Amino acid sequence: MHSPDPSSHDRTPSDVVEPNPGAAERSSLHVASSPQTGAADAASEGRSPIAVPIERPGADPTPTLEAPLSKRPGRMARFTRATLETAATVLILALAALAAVVIWDYYITAPWTRDGSVRVQVASIAPQVSGQITEVRVVDNQYVRRGDVLYVIDPFDFQVALDTARAQLREKAADLQVKRMQAERRQHLSDLATTPEEQQQYVGNATQAEGSFDAAQQQVAQADINLQRTQVRAPVNGYVTNLLMRVGDYAHAGATDISVIDVDSYWIDGYFEETKMAHICIGDRAEAQLMGYSDPIVGRVQSVTRGVSVSNAAPSTQGLPNVDPVYTWVRLAQRVPVRIRITSVPVGVPLVSGMTATITIRGAEAPPTSSWLRQRFASVADRLGDFVHGWRPSPGCVPLISNEDGATVTLPTPKPVSPLNPAQITPGLAPEMNKSPLRP
Repeated sequence: MHSPDPSSHDRTPSDVVEPNPGAAERSSLHVASSPQTGAADAASEGRSPIAVPIERPGADPTPTLEAPLSKRPGRMARFTRATLETAATVLILALAALAAVVIWDYYITAPWTRDGSVRVQVASIAPQVSGQITEVRVVDNQYVRRGDVLYVIDPFDFQVALDTARAQLREKAADLQVKRMQAERRQHLSDLATTPEEQQQYVGNATQAEGSFDAAQQQVAQADINLQRTQVRAPVNGYVTNLLMRVGDYAHAGATDISVIDVDSYWIDGYFEETKMAHICIGDRAEAQLMGYSDPIVGRVQSVTRGVSVSNAAPSTQGLPNVDPVYTWVRLAQRVPVRIRITSVPVGVPLVSGMTATITIRGAEAPPTSSWLRQRFASVADRLGDFVHGWRPSPGCVPLISNEDGATVTLPTPKPVSPLNPAQITPGLAPEMNKSPLRP
């Protein structure tokens, strides 16, 4: 029995265990380069790269799953995508054009302005007689009614003047009665008892006495009205404003010393650019929103100012017009005042003269309950028509000549006292011709 050859025993396992060195090297290079090569091949073919895990020494080999290849979009998909892109572009352009039209309408032609203010009439009260103020019956910002006493001037001097005038009136009345009776008696005497010259003289005396009596009556009326004027009264319903007087001040006749805001005369002035005047008509509904308040004041366009000051019309040397030689390239639109009559004031919104308002003209036929969006669409439609056909001002919006008469307010003034009969002042002083006069 032969023993195995050691050399043959060593060769047999080595041939089985040890791989080919060249093959091992090529296998390692293939494993190392396979991820990069796969990614490159996938990119060249338009496919998604397949991740190939790298085997680490000592790690269990994991099976690799190949992802399915994505299909290229078909002709219908490409057409749908192009259609959607075109529709989106057209929609964006349409929205941009609509936004441009709305902005152009809002800032260029729409009849609205931020340049508005609340206005009111103020009664500047001045006394008609002079004297020291003895009583002030109002305080600043107090509401007063027409006829209320505001302050009182010292009435002593005027009471004395009235009493004196009444005494002179009684004197003139008595003198007139006596002279009338004397003239009447002379008219009934014969030519033997009197002469025509004497009769004319007594008739003339009676006529002079009648004139003095009439003058005395007017003096009494003047003294009486001056006494009443010592109580200065409010001519309108309103609020006392900027009251600075005090008891002891001297009131001068004709000098304003107190002012009352007339609460019945509030209105709103809107200063619109001349480029927007073609869309403003008398009678249009107007909304004025005051700063700090959300609810608008509602009114109607009452009138349009027919003239504004022109700086080039100012006279200069020898009365010639002073024309500015500079004319700017960008010309600002002139602003025209538009008067708005207030018809409705929201609850809680006070009217204060001088407050700033944003005014919007809605049109005569615009319903007050219509939504803002509907009003805006209607306005844009009108402006598009104006843009295509040119500005078309409505006929009769602003009449060439106004035939409307404004409401006038009159203040009651004292009337002269009707002449009295002397017999009513001194009854019984001149009885009938055959009776003796009665003595007091």
